[in-house]
Amino acid sequence: MRNLLEGLNPEQKEAVITTEGPLLVVAGAGAGKTKTLAHRIGHLIERGIPGEAILAITFTNKAAKEMRDRVLELLGKTSRVGNWGPPAPGIPWIGTFHGLGGYILREKGGVLDIPRSATILDQDDSLKLIKQSLTREGVDPKEFEPRRIQSLISRHKGNMGTAENIATMTRNQRLGEVLKRVFIQYEGELRTSHVLDFDDLLEKTVRLLEGHPAIRDHYTDQWHYIHVDEYQDTNEVQYRLVRLLSGSGKNVCVVGDSDQNIYSWRGASIANILEFEEDYPGAKIILLEENYRSTQNILTAANSVIAKNTMRKEKNLFTKNGDGEQLSVFSSYDEGDEARFVATRIAGLLRSGISPRAIAVLYRTNFQSRVLEEALLYSGIPYQVLGVRFYERKEVRDVIAYLRASLNPRSTLDIARIVNVPVRGVGKVTLEKIFRGEKDSLPKVMQVKVATFFSLLANIKAAAATMKPSQLIAHIIRETGIEKMYSGGDLSAQEGEEDSERLANIHELVTVAKRYDAFSDTDGIEQFLSDIALESDQDTMKPEHDAVRLMTVHAAKGLEFPYVFVTGMEQDLFPSRRSQDESKDLSEREEERRLFYVALTRAAKKVFLTYTSFRTIFGQRQVNVPSEFLADIDDALINFESHDGEATQFKKKGERISLLGWDEDNDDIVYV
Repeated sequence: MRNLLEGLNPEQKEAVITTEGPLLVVAGAGAGKTKTLAHRIGHLIERGIPGEAILAITFTNKAAKEMRDRVLELLGKTSRVGNWGPPAPGIPWIGTFHGLGGYILREKGGVLDIPRSATILDQDDSLKLIKQSLTREGVDPKEFEPRRIQSLISRHKGNMGTAENIATMTRNQRLGEVLKRVFIQYEGELRTSHVLDFDDLLEKTVRLLEGHPAIRDHYTDQWHYIHVDEYQDTNEVQYRLVRLLSGSGKNVCVVGDSDQNIYSWRGASIANILEFEEDYPGAKIILLEENYRSTQNILTAANSVIAKNTMRKEKNLFTKNGDGEQLSVFSSYDEGDEARFVATRIAGLLRSGISPRAIAVLYRTNFQSRVLEEALLYSGIPYQVLGVRFYERKEVRDVIAYLRASLNPRSTLDIARIVNVPVRGVGKVTLEKIFRGEKDSLPKVMQVKVATFFSLLANIKAAAATMKPSQLIAHIIRETGIEKMYSGGDLSAQEGEEDSERLANIHELVTVAKRYDAFSDTDGIEQFLSDIALESDQDTMKPEHDAVRLMTVHAAKGLEFPYVFVTGMEQDLFPSRRSQDESKDLSEREEERRLFYVALTRAAKKVFLTYTSFRTIFGQRQVNVPSEFLADIDDALINFESHDGEATQFKKKGERISLLGWDEDNDDIVYV
């Protein structure tokens, strides 16, 4: 084995050789945490610790594979696939939280009546079982959306919740009552069928270890050294699992960064990393502040932004990579102007020899991707969207299906898709009779519901003859009840975030349709539908393609790119309006700033920040002011770009930028 301390900085070396007792490694973005963990594990084995006595846990298969490969390389061993089955001789157990839970349950789950052969359900199978549970409880799955039920149950299990308190997951009393009944039925179905869902792998493991001390002792005797990556992202069940496995020796090393906690809406608790010393008295803390990814200008900007947060472990990133280029800030007129700027700058990078895969375009919410995609497509720039394409999103497809079904009543696919969007209580048998032309055989109440639905389609068809495309889409959203469905005021924070995203997407569809308003008669509608169909058919990009990556900032976590564009830097968009709600706790309000910090630190060489003075949402132009985050960055770090290449002048020092309007004579934006 080679010298494991060679090539490490002093802080990394200290983390590697500190092997006994609890250790918190606060590792900033790009600070080499994976390398540090791998060398620490190798150092333990070099000291004579059996590989079987070492456990390392992370969150994703990608991260686990990277850590496993690095450790095996240090040990001079051949890589193996996964960690299912007995541990290999001399090799640490390195995998994900869920993989660890599955391993323990396969070994010891019999005491909970979980056989070794128990099936692990994927998300789709779990959803089917939830639908069955709704039906068995006499609850219409079309009244209570199964995916919402699935999401609430998942988060509840992550909080180690029970049937008695699951109703607290929502402020909607009726939904809470149904949730409890379905949860009990669902859990019963899981047990009866000898199956586990994804969340059971952790929740059942913790209950096993908490309820059976002898089994807990078996694993604490087996694993004397515990390593946990991305500790700031742990939720309640993961926190408890780490505590249980750390045993009396408390030889637990956790690595994380409170400044990168951006998943509170999934249950991740920043308190787990902030209170580590309280949970593990005598813990040692080591800061990894040297960044190996970014330039100093990028890090200085990131440091100044995150310094305003109070719920954090203090640190200050630095690098030996040099100052690098200034951050570029571009003030655009509207989202189209913003997208053209992004496409133009990317085209310039490509001409200079930069590979498309070296470039990422980030945005706060998914609806922003549509105009960016169009600009890149028009410019002939290859791109890949991480996540669902705009026109493939369910809520967008639902609105389009209403339009197509109204124009073509024979389109059974579209009718089947939206007959219960929103809920109308039309079942499969009824739908089959409708398609067979047997409406008259339906019960009178159902006949009324069906007639009302088809009357709505006729109303949309009549409106299509007189309304412009953008007006018609807004009409559909309003008259069908889709807008009301996603505007509920009695939702939990998690539900509200999801529905707010969906509402923004269908509003964005109105903006898309507005471009077709200049067509005469129904030509605009026909062209609109034709273009959408073509766009959907072009979704053929594969991960291995050399393409610019488009994604939300959340999706960019853990990734890095030489060149990063962060778009939509406007107040109420980034930071989001929802994040500024005074009813939220401090950690939630500070999360948007952590999210921007993550966005900045994805970049190695250059950051481009863009914002618009006007952004059209739901067909209406909104006046914006730049994000407060921009004012946190020193002017010396910024190159203010404009269309003609000259610096854009506006006040920023300690003041919020105020927009006066558009100067028609000079074709520019006026600020004070």
